[in-house]
Amino acid sequence: MTTTPSRTVSSNWISPTDARLDDLLDVLEQRTTLADYPHASTVEQQVLVYESASLRPVIADPVGRRAVQAELARALSTGPGIVVFTGAFENRDVLDRTTAAFYRMIEEQRASGTGAGDHFAKPGANDRIWNALEKLAVADPEAFVDYYANDLIALASQAWLGPGYQLTSQLNVVNPGGAGQTVHRDYHLGFQSAKRCADYPAHVHALTSALTLQGAVAHVDMPVESGPTLYLPHSQKYRHGYVAYQLPQFQEYFVANHVQLPLAAGDAVFFNPALLHAAGTNHTSDVKRMANLLQVSSAFGRSMETVDRARTVLAIYPALLTALDGGLPARGVDNVIAASAEGYAFPTNLDADQPIDGMSPVTQAETVASAARSRMPVSELRARLTDSDERRLSH
Repeated sequence: MTTTPSRTVSSNWISPTDARLDDLLDVLEQRTTLADYPHASTVEQQVLVYESASLRPVIADPVGRRAVQAELARALSTGPGIVVFTGAFENRDVLDRTTAAFYRMIEEQRASGTGAGDHFAKPGANDRIWNALEKLAVADPEAFVDYYANDLIALASQAWLGPGYQLTSQLNVVNPGGAGQTVHRDYHLGFQSAKRCADYPAHVHALTSALTLQGAVAHVDMPVESGPTLYLPHSQKYRHGYVAYQLPQFQEYFVANHVQLPLAAGDAVFFNPALLHAAGTNHTSDVKRMANLLQVSSAFGRSMETVDRARTVLAIYPALLTALDGGLPARGVDNVIAASAEGYAFPTNLDADQPIDGMSPVTQAETVASAARSRMPVSELRARLTDSDERRLSH
């Protein structure tokens, strides 16, 4: 059968105007069946729960480890999109030492007046440590070694991403009364606007969730009233999710139909970044809900060659202005900038390079485009790029 051009265009691009709540509801009719996941212990509110104590002897054997990882990959992709490991940290001393190190960092941030901003909370409402992975390594190397020797973290990371993955973490403490988030998907496309997401072809929407894995380790007991993360199991399979979650009807449905599991200190949860989710509101008066948010990235999300983008931009910028003055059309300018400048905001230092009017900081490409439009002198552009590069470095 011949495909009409309109159908081809429609299938290759995902538009917010095509997002229908009924289509999401069709996806959510799928149910999690315990028999399909032989290593899981229970299914709670459509979420697969694994007892870490039962898994450890199985994953100690290479054959058993592969079998469990295959099961986890299936659960994260075609299953509910989320798994919980109870008792992932069996040694409570390791967890407590790391928790104490995190609290020391928070106190140091407060004392220095450099408290971190947050993606969703009012400044000062909660406590956030960006790049907690590196900061823990510097502040308490022994705690870092004991903490990240945990084999459940490696098990899930390798199951979804294979070897060579990169781990980052952000420590988040939602204090009593701290407000929750609105529903969203996560990094990469989840940090873009719906309009920007629609600029990426459909196969990128399908690919992006295979590039990262989201996780969290509970550092305190998290009863439901403390606001542990809200989830919509199976929603990672909804094709239009990245352009739909900001629409009111999807947000309203999520509020009315999400699931929420309590966690105990030492439990860990991992989920597909395309799963619709949101942090909950802390309704307690005494629980400081602390979670170490893990973001694990594929080894493959990098270019083949190292390119000094700032050097490249500064070298061609005078020629770009000349071409612009000579009538180079706007699309041509955009094409030159895309070939020379860094078009993505991450990775960065979110202590110093915080998002403004969105979830992503200004990109190098946006800075260069703005400079070209205003005919900014090359010396001023150089200063801005240098400042931007310095803000992106970890400290």
